[in-house]
Amino acid sequence: MKNISRVLIANRGEIAVRIIRACKSLGIETVAVVSEADRESLPAKMADRSVCVGPPRALDSYLNINLLITAALGTHSDALHPGYGFLAEQPELAEVCGKNNIQFIGPSPQNIREMGNKLWARRIAKDSGVPTIPGSEKVRDVQEATRIGEKIGFPVILKAVAGGGGRGMKIAHHPDDLRATFDTLSAEVQSAFGDGTLYLEKYIPNARHIEVQILGDHYGNIIHLSERDCSLQRRHQKILEEAPSTVLSPQLREKICHAAVAIAKSIRYQSAGTIEFVFDQDRREFYFLEMNTRIQVEHPVTEQITGVDLVQEQMHIANQEPLRYAQKDIHLKGHAIECRINAESPNNGFFPTPGRIEQWTFLENVDVRMDSHCFPGYIIPPYYDSLIAKVIAKGKDRSQAIERMQYFLENFIVSGVETTIPFHQRLLKHPDFLQGRVNTRWLEEVVLPTLRSDHE
Repeated sequence: MKNISRVLIANRGEIAVRIIRACKSLGIETVAVVSEADRESLPAKMADRSVCVGPPRALDSYLNINLLITAALGTHSDALHPGYGFLAEQPELAEVCGKNNIQFIGPSPQNIREMGNKLWARRIAKDSGVPTIPGSEKVRDVQEATRIGEKIGFPVILKAVAGGGGRGMKIAHHPDDLRATFDTLSAEVQSAFGDGTLYLEKYIPNARHIEVQILGDHYGNIIHLSERDCSLQRRHQKILEEAPSTVLSPQLREKICHAAVAIAKSIRYQSAGTIEFVFDQDRREFYFLEMNTRIQVEHPVTEQITGVDLVQEQMHIANQEPLRYAQKDIHLKGHAIECRINAESPNNGFFPTPGRIEQWTFLENVDVRMDSHCFPGYIIPPYYDSLIAKVIAKGKDRSQAIERMQYFLENFIVSGVETTIPFHQRLLKHPDFLQGRVNTRWLEEVVLPTLRSDHE
């Protein structure tokens, strides 16, 4: 790699470890930024250098752009990788990097801004000839929302224009639901995202959440790496992901991937990104949902079935290199499943369980990948997301991937804190999951009620 020689990693946890490993494989030095709570973390130990940028509270450390840029300049880092979450989709970070001659490892500020606004993104998708869910532009008040809801038909979903990560959404089955939630949701998203603007979309009950991974360079080249199925969700947060999706025919797969590429080409997208779709299982039709202009938590399932290291490709693209793959070079092999393991108590409403990990053991397996920042004795801080590991199992087909995941989780021992490992074991044995009879509501409507009843 010619130009990028030192990368500052503006993130923490497993994604920071993931980026460090990708950099090391490319001969790039790394600088880990840490809060006071993460001084003894695995990223701090693995990186060539670590810099403490502030106290534990994210607003005072990982979310402080000035401190991150100061750390990058002070360590002579010529690039910055934002990971996911925190500031990864804030165009201001990319802009400030550019002003300080720091290469932002991600898309352009314009890409981030235009796809971060959900209404702009819907217009871009429409202009690209991609179907969008019936819905509205900005709704000014609850009366207007009710009129639009009655026109397109209930149920509807009320969304924040600036929302993301599963936040800023409320389902309304009746006009009374809109009246009860409109003002509250607007205030919530104003506080969280700095923009209280809302809009409506038709809610599709029997839906799958399908997303297409794309890569784009600075020369107009765009390819896709097929799709992932992320339908198993709780409160719009993904729990388990797999690739490829079992619900798409080859013809639908080609159409949805072509649609994703069309959107990315229309904005001359640069870097790794994900185009998300809602797939109506009853009508067998897909609709554009949104775009994530960053690396995704679930990117490893795509890596496992394509053999492409997405983080390394981000580095090459940021280094102004043309894509190293053409579309004809991308071939799918086997099936991969990812389980997100959190330090949470499923029997207590998935309440976070920070604390010291006493035991952390698992069986090494060439067909199962572990992405984690944890180790025996590690203290999980209470200030951040509770994700402690991603387990990715690959098989020649879906059945073998499930079997390998089940065996791995049976031998994955964590003590000292409660985790979601037993919950995932239960999911993997459920007949609906095994037969692919799921949708985005299945986890909350079928699995969670039985979980609660078992412990009442």
